[in-house]
Amino acid sequence: MQLNPKLDPNILLAKSFNLGHWKGSYGLVGHTADVVNAVTTLVDILGDRLIQQFGLNYTLSYLRATARKSAYIHDWGKANEHFQGVVRSKMSKAYPKRFLPDNPQLLRHEVLSVLLAWEFKEWLEEGEGDFLIALAAAGGHHLKLGGRGGKCTDELGEIRQSGDDKLSFYVIDRVKGKPQFNRHFHQLLKYGVKALNLPEKIKFSKEFKKQLFEEASLVWSIKEIKDKRGKLREFLSNEWQPDPVFLAVIKALLIAGDAIGSAIPNANESIKKERRTSIKEWITVEVTRTLNEQKLQQVINARLEGNQLRPFQVKLAQSSARVTLARAGCGTGKTLGAYNWAKSKALGRKLIFCYPTTGTSTEGFLDYVHNQVDSVLLHSRADVDLEMAMTGEEDDAGEGINNEGALKLESFKAWGREAIVCTVDTVLGLLQCNRRPIYCFPAIAQAAFVFDEVHCYDNRLFGALLRFLEVVKAPILLMSASFLPWQKEMILEAVGEPIEIISGPEELETQPRYHFHYTETPDWDRVEQELNNRGKVLWVCNQVNTAIAVYKEAKAKGLNALIYHSRFRYQDRVQHHRDVVDAFKPENHEPMLVIATQVAEMSLDLSATLLVSQIANPAGLIQRLGRLNRRHCGQAKDALFYPDEKVSYPYSQEELENGLNLIKSFTDEVCQADLAQWLEQSGEKGKPDKESVLLDKSWQTYPTFLREAGFNVTVLLEQDLKTIKSLRSKEIPRYTVPIPADSKKVKDWDKYKFYPVAPNNQWAYSSELGAYEINNEEKKSQ
Repeated sequence: MQLNPKLDPNILLAKSFNLGHWKGSYGLVGHTADVVNAVTTLVDILGDRLIQQFGLNYTLSYLRATARKSAYIHDWGKANEHFQGVVRSKMSKAYPKRFLPDNPQLLRHEVLSVLLAWEFKEWLEEGEGDFLIALAAAGGHHLKLGGRGGKCTDELGEIRQSGDDKLSFYVIDRVKGKPQFNRHFHQLLKYGVKALNLPEKIKFSKEFKKQLFEEASLVWSIKEIKDKRGKLREFLSNEWQPDPVFLAVIKALLIAGDAIGSAIPNANESIKKERRTSIKEWITVEVTRTLNEQKLQQVINARLEGNQLRPFQVKLAQSSARVTLARAGCGTGKTLGAYNWAKSKALGRKLIFCYPTTGTSTEGFLDYVHNQVDSVLLHSRADVDLEMAMTGEEDDAGEGINNEGALKLESFKAWGREAIVCTVDTVLGLLQCNRRPIYCFPAIAQAAFVFDEVHCYDNRLFGALLRFLEVVKAPILLMSASFLPWQKEMILEAVGEPIEIISGPEELETQPRYHFHYTETPDWDRVEQELNNRGKVLWVCNQVNTAIAVYKEAKAKGLNALIYHSRFRYQDRVQHHRDVVDAFKPENHEPMLVIATQVAEMSLDLSATLLVSQIANPAGLIQRLGRLNRRHCGQAKDALFYPDEKVSYPYSQEELENGLNLIKSFTDEVCQADLAQWLEQSGEKGKPDKESVLLDKSWQTYPTFLREAGFNVTVLLEQDLKTIKSLRSKEIPRYTVPIPADSKKVKDWDKYKFYPVAPNNQWAYSSELGAYEINNEEKKSQ
């Protein structure tokens, strides 16, 4: 007979704490109660909106009971020797201790929660709610179940080389020779009786009862774990057919509830300042903040500056459809129209405005809602200014404070904001179990949505949008310069009810704006002529290296030039972005040449007097043209195009040929309506990938990629490491740099905080040019 290792301090912990700073939330029972209370509060506040937003065919009380049950069992598995050792590893005079990463846990705690709760199935099923839904949600609450590296493994947890061949649980003890439930685990069971109205008599299988009370200990060998895991996986995969949307909602509620239940204990100072001390009070105040007509009118008035709304902006607000399509080109005022639409569709809700890129979301935030309503900007570089309670498992899982803790706390900003401006990933990533959108679920569950620049979505992103339209029954506005026939058909099919399409102002979209010129080489003489006339020139290249070369040539010619691309440290990129926007402001009369890459396609609200561009795909070219003559000056402006000899990166031969066909299709003056019509008649048809982990898997819950594979990998530079190591984790993203994913030996580089570190002998950096690969001649001179 094996006895459980002694616990010191003698309590089942849910997370680490420093001796002398005890809070009840650090204990397993206290933390469980926190999460049950958080989930309950979320359901109670969101109420019937949850049912309506996701088209559920369940009563609110049944949803509430299922969510509470998932919260109740989600951390049962922490009552094991390995986990208790991990959370005690940094506590003096504590026992047991387990040190990561050298001695990982045999199995993650949430998988053990599933296996342990399954043994209590007969008892747990007697309470209200769906036990199997709750069980699957509990197993996936750390987004680590059934997949790894974005791919499905169908593993019900990974058994790791822990150095042990068995695992002890603190479920049963022998007290004075008699078997009894472990005192702390018994408190957890009694909490279930009290809070969930479970039967006072605990029920479980005969086999499990025998193991508990005859052996007076609960120890599972690896063989036993594999056997239990295999049988349960077989049942969940082959015999269980859950309602996918109901399961998705319960998963998201649990993950969000667990996140806030873990964060609140360490955020006491900020809470005290606002005189809110409980999870329920904090959630209630934050989540119930929604928009009213006065606040939205304030945004509209600030942008109008005394002018009147255009007829099409008024029509958007008058749309009777739940899902509306705004077909309007660049510079026609569709964003202002979107806020007018929200005045009739987003009252009593939060408004989430989704842009394709971080640049566009930043500009949209600054131009519209910043300082106008209670708003927040969310994307991958948002600052975080709170602390996070950690269990110690995060490093073991490769998550770390930067991804797990700071990301949760950043996402909480969305809970209490009336308007959220973000990248589309913050919403559609929910369908692929991405962390930020799931942590933002309380906002998503009661929002109205605006998706901008929809025509720029790749096949995976557009497929995710279609699934979102199928599942989410909220007011939604889709905005795009054009909607291709196949896109409109698929959108209508996904929505499943009538939609309304509202076109932009004809008088603006039919104004001649452009005159195309194609040459085999760039026309520098025309560029210099435009600058001599105090013009503003935008030059867009397809690759960063090309942009740097053009910039160097411009400086050699003595031209007033700026460069803007993605390969800057984030903090430097922000400055370059601002410099470019300021240079193109109407009150700035200085001539300027800006050399940029694809970041100019959607990130810059500027109006150039001359555009120079390499041939790209048609959608990209139309986006670039949206920066030329944006504020129509009364006549067409020149757009100069020249070829890109680098095929396949980033555009295929077919994409470049289609782009050239677009340019050569027009020999006279061109308006935005011409470009939209060309696209819509091109016969191009996408192949949206609609697969969703959240909706198409059952018990599996793991993050995968929302977009098609990109060309870059995010790294840190070796030259910055000394500075970075003195920073808090949340500040590190300011020093990240995207470089080509095919760079040699990236996979062999050292890592810091999970980022590859680009060596000094391969990559150099300047705040003027950004990051660039060192060629052989430069290496010789070092």
